[in-house]
Amino acid sequence: MSTRITDDLVASSSTDSHGVVGSPTATHPSHPFQSQSHPTQPAIPASASNLPNVSIPSRPSLSSKSSSSPRSSTEIDLAGKPSSSATARWRNSLPLAAQRSDVTSVNQTESISVVEPSFDENVLRALCELDCGVPLLLDRIKQSMVSCREASVFFKKRAVLEEEFGRGMQKLAKNTAEVYAMNDGKAGSFVNAWQTTMKIHEIIAENRLRFASRLNEMSEELANLAKEVDKNRKATKELATRYERNLQESEVTTEKSKARLDTTMEELGRILLQKEGEPTKDSVIQARTQAGGKRAIGKAVAKGGLLLKGKNPGNIQRQEDDIRARVQASSQAYHKSVQETQGLRQEYFNFQLPRILRALKECADEIDLGTQYHLTRYAFLFESIVLSDGSTLAPTGIEDGPGLKPTIESIDNRSDFKVYMQNYAYAHGGVQRGPRRTGPEHEGFLPPLPQHVDRMNPTPHSANTPSSSHSQLPDRSRPTFGVDLAEQMARDGVDVPPIVVKCCEAIEKYGITTVGIYRIGGTMSKVTRLKEKLDKDLDSTNLDAEEWSGDISNVTSVLKLWLRELPEPLLTMQLHQGFLDAAKIENDRLRHIRLHERVNDLPDANYAMLKYFLGHLHKIVRCETQNAMSIGNLAIIFGPTLFPPTVPNGVNGQDGLAGATIQNKAIETILEHYTDIFVDESEVS
Repeated sequence: MSTRITDDLVASSSTDSHGVVGSPTATHPSHPFQSQSHPTQPAIPASASNLPNVSIPSRPSLSSKSSSSPRSSTEIDLAGKPSSSATARWRNSLPLAAQRSDVTSVNQTESISVVEPSFDENVLRALCELDCGVPLLLDRIKQSMVSCREASVFFKKRAVLEEEFGRGMQKLAKNTAEVYAMNDGKAGSFVNAWQTTMKIHEIIAENRLRFASRLNEMSEELANLAKEVDKNRKATKELATRYERNLQESEVTTEKSKARLDTTMEELGRILLQKEGEPTKDSVIQARTQAGGKRAIGKAVAKGGLLLKGKNPGNIQRQEDDIRARVQASSQAYHKSVQETQGLRQEYFNFQLPRILRALKECADEIDLGTQYHLTRYAFLFESIVLSDGSTLAPTGIEDGPGLKPTIESIDNRSDFKVYMQNYAYAHGGVQRGPRRTGPEHEGFLPPLPQHVDRMNPTPHSANTPSSSHSQLPDRSRPTFGVDLAEQMARDGVDVPPIVVKCCEAIEKYGITTVGIYRIGGTMSKVTRLKEKLDKDLDSTNLDAEEWSGDISNVTSVLKLWLRELPEPLLTMQLHQGFLDAAKIENDRLRHIRLHERVNDLPDANYAMLKYFLGHLHKIVRCETQNAMSIGNLAIIFGPTLFPPTVPNGVNGQDGLAGATIQNKAIETILEHYTDIFVDESEVS
């Protein structure tokens, strides 16, 4: 099964795409949400439609291992169009069968597009309504650049590995062919097959070198894309910062103008009160105290101190006229500042901010789609190189020549030996290199050899001899306790050892609802006797008998004993530390993924056995309400059984108790995600 991760931040948004990031100073329509014309996104291979999926494919069982046919796809260049020169060079480097399949895939995917080529205006509207739209996009572009650079680094390192492999394989094939030509090796059909085999390896090496070259190109393109997007991001960020700073400065100027207007209005109020003959000192001080505290009082006294001294009507009138003039000037300055601030705010929020957000969103779209495109291209190239190797090893057409297996099978040792014997006898027949064969018997020579009897074709009655009939009798003694798991399965020709199937079916039939199943042990004497019967004659042992079905705990104990006596634990000594490291991860999702990977690393026999047995435990868990056996209880029971036993000093320096706890956590996690790890979607359907 696979888990799809989607972004639901904006429910109405569709997949965004844009080819080139817009310049911060580019000309835009007058309305911020007026649709703009964008270059049409060309077709991208249909095989890339699954790229957003993050999945670990379930591994098939031993009996159904088969590789699915690869998806058809075609190569495209960075601009989105199929690169005619690059495609031609790559197609010419492939065998004829791969070229034909490539042409077919081009016709099939010519009109298919992975992403929508339109800019989503709904996302831009949602961003304009957010207070954090600009920092949101800036942080998103940073994340995208990190992902882009990681993909670039991966392509670079993968190219190094492929180049080393290709050059090493090429050198090995050439040297092997030259050394064999200089040595006195076998001739005939063997030398032809051997030289053809070396040529096949040289073709595979050349394909790998071309693949490494393409990976280097994609790595450089991704690195350049990240640099260009980072440059545009910084320019747009600087533009946004400049507009925000201008608006903030205008707001500060407006606040200062308002403060000056308030001060002059208060002075006018005081002079009017004094003109009417009311006491001004207390009223002015009280008003100043309410308006701004001691600092405001100090300012009022400093600017209008004369009002507190002279009471001459003419002087008061002159002061009134002066203050009214200052009030008018302050009012005009304040209204002008307010209008300028409103204009800047309107221009910023209605025009500049949508432009900035659009430019940043186009930056994000450019790097996201560029990264996805190169990953799509990598998937196509990887598929192509695998298909090329396959068509080289096993061509589909006769005109493509024999593959590796038919070439090796064409070696005719018997014919080669006959030719060699004839040539050798002809070359050395006249030279006496040993004792003579024929001669008179009185000189000690042997009589002629009797008539040769062809023993390769035995008489029909020889098949009825006692020894032959005895060899056809089935061997009923097939020991299974303490026998290697892979050896048992190869011997019996099965995917799961018969003893496990037999015991699990009996447990599910008679004990799946038994309280404490697997936790309660059986009687020691009965367990020992059942073990001997199963080890001596598995087929004739009837677990449906009342002796065993009446107390199913004896069967569960025998099954646990069989697991413990395996020479190699089911989860293997080699992968033990890997399972423990994965089980220590705190994040549930990451721990599940890492344990899934370790399970896939198991040998085929162990994987098939683990899948069957955990499927059996999964059925036990589904009846938890009746048998009181939860996933945690079963993990405690089978942690020490499926893993190697913990030593007193623990694993890697930790104590045995801690190691056992981690083992139990690993079993618990694998059992919780049994369906995700082992069950294919096809099996579910």
